Amino acid sequence: MKDYKKYFIIPASPEEVYKALTNPLAIRLWTGEPAEMSEEPGSEFSLWDGSISGKNISFIPGKKIEQQWYFGEQDEPSIVTIILHPHAQGTSVELRHTNIPDTEYADITQGWGESYFQALDDFFA
Repeated sequence: MKDYKKYFIIPASPEEVYKALTNPLAIRLWTGEPAEMSEEPGSEFSLWDGSISGKNISFIPGKKIEQQWYFGEQDEPSIVTIILHPHAQGTSVELRHTNIPDTEYADITQGWGESYFQALDDFFA
Protein backbone atom coordinates (compact mmCIF):
# COMPACT_ATOMS: atom_id res chain seq x y z
CA MET A 1 0.00 0.00 0.00
CA LYS A 2 1.18 3.48 -0.87
CA ASP A 3 0.15 7.04 -0.03
CA TYR A 4 -0.06 10.04 -2.36
CA LYS A 5 -0.20 13.77 -1.63
CA LYS A 6 -0.32 16.60 -4.14
CA TYR A 7 -1.61 20.16 -4.54
CA PHE A 8 -3.60 21.38 -7.53
CA ILE A 9 -4.63 24.97 -8.35
CA ILE A 10 -8.19 25.37 -9.67
CA PRO A 11 -9.33 28.79 -11.03
CA ALA A 12 -12.50 29.04 -8.92
CA SER A 13 -13.41 29.80 -5.32
CA PRO A 14 -13.29 27.03 -2.69
CA GLU A 15 -17.09 27.12 -2.50
CA GLU A 16 -17.41 26.63 -6.28
CA VAL A 17 -14.87 23.79 -6.28
CA TYR A 18 -16.64 22.14 -3.34
CA LYS A 19 -19.98 22.26 -5.18
CA ALA A 20 -18.36 20.86 -8.34
CA LEU A 21 -17.03 17.93 -6.29
CA THR A 22 -20.22 17.18 -4.34
CA ASN A 23 -23.20 18.05 -6.56
CA PRO A 24 -24.05 15.14 -8.93
CA LEU A 25 -25.31 17.50 -11.67
CA ALA A 26 -22.12 19.60 -11.50
CA ILE A 27 -19.97 16.44 -11.49
CA ARG A 28 -21.69 15.31 -14.69
CA LEU A 29 -20.88 18.66 -16.31
CA TRP A 30 -17.11 18.38 -15.77
CA THR A 31 -16.73 14.59 -16.13
CA GLY A 32 -19.18 14.03 -18.97
CA GLU A 33 -20.52 10.98 -17.10
CA PRO A 34 -23.47 10.36 -14.75
CA ALA A 35 -22.54 10.54 -11.07
CA GLU A 36 -24.05 9.38 -7.80
CA MET A 37 -23.08 11.69 -4.95
CA SER A 38 -24.56 12.90 -1.70
CA GLU A 39 -23.12 14.97 1.15
CA GLU A 40 -24.63 12.49 3.60
CA PRO A 41 -21.87 10.78 5.65
CA GLY A 42 -22.07 7.03 5.13
CA SER A 43 -23.67 7.33 1.67
CA GLU A 44 -22.16 5.54 -1.33
CA PHE A 45 -20.86 7.43 -4.36
CA SER A 46 -19.97 6.52 -7.93
CA LEU A 47 -18.12 8.60 -10.54
CA TRP A 48 -17.07 8.06 -14.17
CA ASP A 49 -19.77 5.47 -14.78
CA GLY A 50 -18.65 3.39 -11.80
CA SER A 51 -14.90 3.56 -12.45
CA ILE A 52 -14.55 5.26 -9.07
CA SER A 53 -16.80 4.23 -6.20
CA GLY A 54 -16.79 4.29 -2.44
CA LYS A 55 -18.35 5.70 0.71
CA ASN A 56 -18.57 9.31 1.86
CA ILE A 57 -17.09 9.78 5.33
CA SER A 58 -17.37 13.48 6.18
CA PHE A 59 -17.85 16.95 4.73
CA ILE A 60 -17.11 20.51 5.78
CA PRO A 61 -18.93 22.66 3.18
CA GLY A 62 -16.54 24.73 1.11
CA LYS A 63 -13.51 23.28 2.90
CA LYS A 64 -13.12 19.50 3.11
CA ILE A 65 -14.29 16.17 1.65
CA GLU A 66 -13.30 12.79 3.06
CA GLN A 67 -14.14 9.53 1.29
CA GLN A 68 -13.29 5.85 1.32
CA TRP A 69 -12.47 4.54 -2.16
CA TYR A 70 -13.13 0.89 -2.94
CA PHE A 71 -10.44 -1.34 -4.44
CA GLY A 72 -11.89 -4.74 -3.54
CA GLU A 73 -10.78 -6.60 -0.43
CA GLN A 74 -8.36 -4.50 1.64
CA ASP A 75 -7.20 -4.82 5.25
CA GLU A 76 -7.17 -1.04 5.65
CA PRO A 77 -9.50 1.35 3.79
CA SER A 78 -8.17 3.64 1.07
CA ILE A 79 -9.01 7.17 2.25
CA VAL A 80 -9.19 10.27 0.05
CA THR A 81 -9.09 13.64 1.80
CA ILE A 82 -9.56 16.81 -0.24
CA ILE A 83 -8.94 20.10 1.58
CA LEU A 84 -9.75 23.37 -0.18
CA HIS A 85 -7.61 26.43 0.59
CA PRO A 86 -8.23 29.96 -0.76
CA HIS A 87 -5.47 30.91 -3.20
CA ALA A 88 -4.63 34.04 -5.22
CA GLN A 89 -5.54 32.13 -8.40
CA GLY A 90 -8.72 30.55 -6.96
CA THR A 91 -8.36 27.40 -4.84
CA SER A 92 -5.39 25.34 -3.78
CA VAL A 93 -6.66 21.77 -3.54
CA GLU A 94 -4.73 19.63 -1.09
CA LEU A 95 -5.20 15.98 -2.02
CA ARG A 96 -4.22 13.12 0.29
CA HIS A 97 -4.93 9.54 -0.80
CA THR A 98 -3.82 6.79 1.60
CA ASN A 99 -3.57 3.00 1.30
CA ILE A 100 -3.56 2.81 -2.50
CA PRO A 101 -2.90 -0.79 -3.59
CA ASP A 102 0.57 -1.11 -5.14
CA THR A 103 -0.95 -2.55 -8.33
CA GLU A 104 -3.23 0.51 -8.72
CA TYR A 105 -0.78 3.25 -7.66
CA ALA A 106 0.51 4.34 -11.10
CA ASP A 107 -2.97 4.49 -12.64
CA ILE A 108 -4.51 6.28 -9.65
CA THR A 109 -1.81 8.95 -9.31
CA GLN A 110 -1.82 9.58 -13.07
CA GLY A 111 -5.62 9.74 -13.05
CA TRP A 112 -5.70 12.33 -10.27
CA GLY A 113 -3.71 14.78 -12.39
CA GLU A 114 -4.59 13.94 -15.97
CA SER A 115 -8.27 13.07 -15.59
CA TYR A 116 -9.78 14.22 -12.32
CA PHE A 117 -8.20 17.61 -11.62
CA GLN A 118 -7.42 18.44 -15.27
CA ALA A 119 -11.11 18.01 -16.11
CA LEU A 120 -12.07 20.20 -13.15
CA ASP A 121 -9.52 22.83 -14.17
CA ASP A 122 -10.81 22.79 -17.76
CA PHE A 123 -14.38 23.15 -16.49
CA PHE A 124 -13.57 26.37 -14.61
CA ALA A 125 -11.04 27.81 -17.10
